[in-house]
Amino acid sequence: MTTLARRLGLADAVVIGLGSMIGAGIFAVFGPAAQAAGSGLLVGLAIAAIVAFCNATSSAQLAAQHPVSGGTYAYGRAQLGPWWGFAAGWCFLIGKTASTAAMALTFAAYAAPTGGEKPIAALAVAAVAIVNLLGVTRTAMATRVIVIVVLACLGVALIAANVDVQRAPLGEVFAAGPYGVLQAAALIFFAFAGYARIATMGEEVRDPARTIPRAIVIALAGAFVVYAFVAVTVLTVLGPEQLASTTSPLADAVPTWARAVVRIGAAAASLGALLALMAGIGRTGLAMAREGDLPRPLAAVHERRRVPHRIELVLAAVSITLVLTVDLRGAIGFSSFGVLLYYFIANVSAWTQTPDHRRYPKWLQGLGMIGCLVLAAAVPWQSLVAGAAVLVIGVAGRMLLKRRSSP
Repeated sequence: MTTLARRLGLADAVVIGLGSMIGAGIFAVFGPAAQAAGSGLLVGLAIAAIVAFCNATSSAQLAAQHPVSGGTYAYGRAQLGPWWGFAAGWCFLIGKTASTAAMALTFAAYAAPTGGEKPIAALAVAAVAIVNLLGVTRTAMATRVIVIVVLACLGVALIAANVDVQRAPLGEVFAAGPYGVLQAAALIFFAFAGYARIATMGEEVRDPARTIPRAIVIALAGAFVVYAFVAVTVLTVLGPEQLASTTSPLADAVPTWARAVVRIGAAAASLGALLALMAGIGRTGLAMAREGDLPRPLAAVHERRRVPHRIELVLAAVSITLVLTVDLRGAIGFSSFGVLLYYFIANVSAWTQTPDHRRYPKWLQGLGMIGCLVLAAAVPWQSLVAGAAVLVIGVAGRMLLKRRSSP
């Protein structure tokens, strides 16, 4: 059998989305964003949130019409054709597989002893793969616990950071210029992209036409509130220059007694995002294998656990390889490029929906298309070149496979 069981309700879907968004990014992304834009990262945060909202409404609208696994891969195939669907699925797989490496490495940076980060990160990927293989209800349960722990730790950290502190001057918001602000937005977008995990689980959510749109918007709104509080806190406590020079901004912004709490929260957040992320990638891989865009044997669903076990095992192996060979900064930039192109296709797909399936104004999809392309072009040039090269390799590979399979 290759069908999945519908076991998740609204609360489960929201928690999985929050677990993906309130993850490694909140503890790591503001340093690189400050390097790009200084105090202009606050403008970048707003831009990233606007683009994410446009993408979220497109994803919600598409998920209501096409409540199946695969996210924009499935939507692109249905609305635009097989090649658009493949491009979306390939961008998602490469971008989010890079994200799994980033999440694992961030977890290890907070939880592992010096010198042992990469082996611990690889073990984290293996442990999360085992949890996902046990079944989606266990994934949702574990994510719920992790989100509670993370929010509690963030609450303590924010209170500690805002009590009896001297605020640093912010400086000129637009000193880095438009490109710097846009690059900050592109990096921060990496942290917002988790709401798509909800859409990719369309076959496992009860009443998906109603549940998925609501869960996406609720999870995105909740994540934005948390990110805004953290961004303002670290920027006003540390100042733009110190923030740009640190790899652990929230830890540096709190008193010494609270740093252990931050480390616990960072480790839990990274692990929670990794958990939800790997589940979502597995469902997209399942959909692609069903259509022959990946080897068809990967479409198998475990008879008892009802999870796509083969694709998740392959994903774990690739993620472990990346963890052992890449660094965090490169993983974030590469991930942002791939995911922004994925959402560009989501917006194009939503643009083509008929009025009876439209839930949001059409101009939101247009704004989302423009925003995704602009931010994708603003990522660091190394990530732009590498992402474009891997995209071309994927397209060429599919052309070769289709040519060989044709009579």
